[in-house]
Amino acid sequence: MISLRPLGGHTLSLRSVITGIIATIAVALSAPGARAIDKPLDTSQYVTFQFDNDMFGGTDRHFTNGMRAAWLSPEGGAPEVIRDAASFVPFFKATRRMRMSFSIGQNIFTPEDIDREDPPRDDRPYAGWLFAGLGLVAQSGSTLDKLELDIGVVGPYSLADEVQTEWHRLIGITIPRGWGSQLKTEPGVALFFERSFRNFYELPLHDIIPIENLGIDLVPHIGGALGNVFTHGAAGFTVRFGDDLPNDFGPPKIRPNLPGSDFFVPDDRLGWYFFAGAEGRVIGRNIFLDGNTFRDSRSVDKKYFVGDVQMGVAITFLRARLAFTQVFRSPEFDGQEGFNSFGSAALSIRF
Repeated sequence: MISLRPLGGHTLSLRSVITGIIATIAVALSAPGARAIDKPLDTSQYVTFQFDNDMFGGTDRHFTNGMRAAWLSPEGGAPEVIRDAASFVPFFKATRRMRMSFSIGQNIFTPEDIDREDPPRDDRPYAGWLFAGLGLVAQSGSTLDKLELDIGVVGPYSLADEVQTEWHRLIGITIPRGWGSQLKTEPGVALFFERSFRNFYELPLHDIIPIENLGIDLVPHIGGALGNVFTHGAAGFTVRFGDDLPNDFGPPKIRPNLPGSDFFVPDDRLGWYFFAGAEGRVIGRNIFLDGNTFRDSRSVDKKYFVGDVQMGVAITFLRARLAFTQVFRSPEFDGQEGFNSFGSAALSIRF
């Protein structure tokens, strides 16, 4: 029997949490992987729509809004020339089952006080990030590799000012007044890599609770980003409890965040699970804190260790999956008061 006991009276530092996460991932990397099953290619395509907003956390600051739309090809949908090129990427497992994805998205960042034309210099600057992504998804047994290149623009051409202003006007809340101080125009690029280990640990529960396919599993992951927008290394895990767990790697998130997958393969007409997880990131660069790369702009002193904790629920019904995630993020810069909290809603459709 496995039992979990609370750490009563003890406080863990962020570095301790990150150290523990990295140790868990090291065990995952050394464990033998599950052998891939030779089965027919999944010919389904997927579209995903995501909406992140801090109104779900009762605030209006820092990472305040994110939107993403994505299309994912069937298995084997990546052209051979791309598959051959991907085989040279270190650690990425390019297989014949590899999928290809296209996505577009926008992230919006603001200081805490949006009612001032001249926000405090020690608070997070206004910034927007409008991007398009080309990605590859390769599943090998119980391992999922994701490689994505995002290219876009930071600054006024991200249209973050217009989107936030019109949205606030539409719902009748405070109109942000400080967008004149936002980061300046800069082309942006970020290359992301993620590896998740599904079924690293499984505990079937259908013998204890009379619900078919009920279980608990642990999904560790590692990853990182490289570019003038984001540069970081990450490690973490997700624990899931529910039905149809072997057919999913968790719902997708807007980066930087814990990884998930746009695809899902339901066994039944209805499936569900609850999930919770954590990730620690070692930050090399975050343009939304460090400021523009080659031009003077507002900036703050970033923290080099950032942690996320998440919890949520996902429901699959026929060819659709709907998920909601609540994310709690540790302070990202010196002088920030308290954690940030935002919610993420994601709808994926299989066709």
